[in-house]
Amino acid sequence: MTGAALDLGAPWFLLGLIPVAATPALLWWRRRRGKDPAMRFSSHRLVAGLPRSTWARLWWLPDALRVAALLMFVVALARPQVMGTPDSDDAEGIDIVLALDTSGSMQAADFQPKDRMTVAKASIEAFVKGRSRDRIGLVVFAGEAASWVPLTLDYSLVVQMLSEVEVGMLPDGTAIGSAVGTALNRLRASDAQSRVIVLLTDGDNNAGSITPKQAAAFAQELGVKIYTILIGKDGPVPFPAGKDLFGRPVYREATVPTNPALLQEMAKTTGGEAYEAKDGEELDARLNQVLDDLDRSRLEATVYTAPKAELFPWFVLAGLVLLAVELALSATRLRRFP
Repeated sequence: MTGAALDLGAPWFLLGLIPVAATPALLWWRRRRGKDPAMRFSSHRLVAGLPRSTWARLWWLPDALRVAALLMFVVALARPQVMGTPDSDDAEGIDIVLALDTSGSMQAADFQPKDRMTVAKASIEAFVKGRSRDRIGLVVFAGEAASWVPLTLDYSLVVQMLSEVEVGMLPDGTAIGSAVGTALNRLRASDAQSRVIVLLTDGDNNAGSITPKQAAAFAQELGVKIYTILIGKDGPVPFPAGKDLFGRPVYREATVPTNPALLQEMAKTTGGEAYEAKDGEELDARLNQVLDDLDRSRLEATVYTAPKAELFPWFVLAGLVLLAVELALSATRLRRFP
């Protein structure tokens, strides 16, 4: 948010609008039941035949001005304020570390016509390009984890480094706990309003010196949310097994062990969400869900400074001016005879 916001310091005073809204009806009822005029005519035809001036047609104006003045006073009691904006963009930003699985199972070709890694990288690129004020970092992991891109606002750098990520760049395995631990090391010194880890994996934890539950507990202590996305289909999936005599890829069926319950527990422990994506479209949708949740968190976490300006004096002044005009008209042009 960059603009100021309007707020009410004492909104309960707006209940006073209820009797104000009933005032016009009360004035009309009082007028209908008013006393008989002191001057009487033997025939109403004489009065009906008299021409009505412009001021006579505005008989209702004093009452309207009085109601408008009451409205201004009630709003003034509610203390309308213009709130200040956040002191810096840091209050609006979210620090995000993406942890991408690069284990051998990411070669599975169940995201036809492409493999899991190719589709995941394309979805992450779109995710990165969808941010504007948030710093993004990248951790890659397999049997061990490595910090690939530090937290940065240079999204072109993140995209460039992402293009160089590939299966086999690290010892094989799936060290989910180590991946989260490495991401937490990047976020530990962050002073952003919100800090988030987005974990993308297609397997179960089977490596690393820190367990996923321990890593989730550390994240909870640091106030870091973990969003997990389990990539791939259940059951046997096609894996590349070389090429035939004509250079066409050959596939074999294999099953990748997964543990959705573990990922759900990690997300729940830290206040994040756990998702599953069985194809490229679902992966894009899940990342968009993460974006939506992050943007909601941004709006909820935005803290305004002290009121920039109190507006109630202007409403009081407007009410006094309306009353003055009403009194002047009632004593002159729109004076009523007893």
